[in-house]
Amino acid sequence: MPAYKDKEKGTWYASFYYEDWTGKKVKKMKRGFPTKREALEWERTFLQQQTADLEMTFENFVAVYMADMKGRIKENTWGTKEHILYKKLVPYFGKRKMCDIHSKEVIAWQNEMLNYRDKNGKPYSPVYLKTLHNQLSAVFNHAVRHYNLKSESQSRRPGGEHGQAKEPGNAVLDKGGVPKICGGHDGQAPLLLRL
Repeated sequence: MPAYKDKEKGTWYASFYYEDWTGKKVKKMKRGFPTKREALEWERTFLQQQTADLEMTFENFVAVYMADMKGRIKENTWGTKEHILYKKLVPYFGKRKMCDIHSKEVIAWQNEMLNYRDKNGKPYSPVYLKTLHNQLSAVFNHAVRHYNLKSESQSRRPGGEHGQAKEPGNAVLDKGGVPKICGGHDGQAPLLLRL
């Protein structure tokens, strides 16, 4: 993965070949990087996205997810999804590798969302918490179904991949094995049911 110096402009560029989805070799070049490191980083990220290597960061996988899903979702729904992805999920999980995000990180994020209070001291509503959780689940389910991400809880989860399954301790898991945020039946504050 070399990067080259553009002596005329004093910047760096990345130039390489990759195989596209049809199996054809394609040359890719991008110019204007101030440092060699940035050129190499861009090349590495581009190749990870092309091969859907789950060693990529969550932020880079979200870009792959968006490219895969954008044409399939209504514009208004897409706006909501994009807002949640980039304002609530990427800031927390963005720099972590997809293959290194486990239940403990998800639980820590969920606890942060549960403990959030706005300037008036109001928490997120149970419905909004469920929406946040659903978007995170959608990203991981996409990775599991289409990019062969292995779910750490698949082997421990009773009921296989069919709907919700309960584990000892009343943990409610979604299809991707991510712990669910649940609200009380009588308007109680939402609770995170742990594994």
